[in-house]
Amino acid sequence: MVKYYLQKGTHKGLYRNIARTLKFFQTFALLEVGHCAIGIVRTSVIVTGVQVCSRIFMVWFITNSIRQIQNEESVILFVVVWTVTEITRYSFYTFNLLNHLPYFIKWARYNMFIVMYPLGVVGELLTIHAALPYVRRSGMYSLRLPNKYNVSFDYYYFLIIVMLSYIPLFPQLYFHMLRQRRRVLHGEIIVEKDE
Repeated sequence: MVKYYLQKGTHKGLYRNIARTLKFFQTFALLEVGHCAIGIVRTSVIVTGVQVCSRIFMVWFITNSIRQIQNEESVILFVVVWTVTEITRYSFYTFNLLNHLPYFIKWARYNMFIVMYPLGVVGELLTIHAALPYVRRSGMYSLRLPNKYNVSFDYYYFLIIVMLSYIPLFPQLYFHMLRQRRRVLHGEIIVEKDE
């Protein structure tokens, strides 16, 4: 991303340049849900599943599907946030596996999300919002009556419901990370319900 921006001097076209890599790695993250499910990683399957599915949805069913929004600043916002977050997270995992975890990496892992998480959510929500007019005009992924299945689905309204779902889901995920932060950085013992 940095190389593209330095060469072109603009974010326009950046998504198309990184789309293949982004789609591959975000889809590949489904393995993380499996790792949680079989116990390789001690993290909630539900929390991991929501985060991974949200990213896959943003990549495949929003940004990849609607070319008109690929140059939106909000797309670059969530892609940059995801990138910084993953560099921090996987650095933490790597150094932890090597039993040589610098405090700075640990600090970054459990502090940067305080700003990055809300910025990523803003980028995602603004991107979905930017997609709404195109979805409404095109009728993409919608199924109208009458049809042989006798069901109706409107992707436009589905996206509005997805946006509204951030209201209850974001605070739960954010406060989960804050509890993790207190436990790891401050040694507090926190009793959580098994999710």
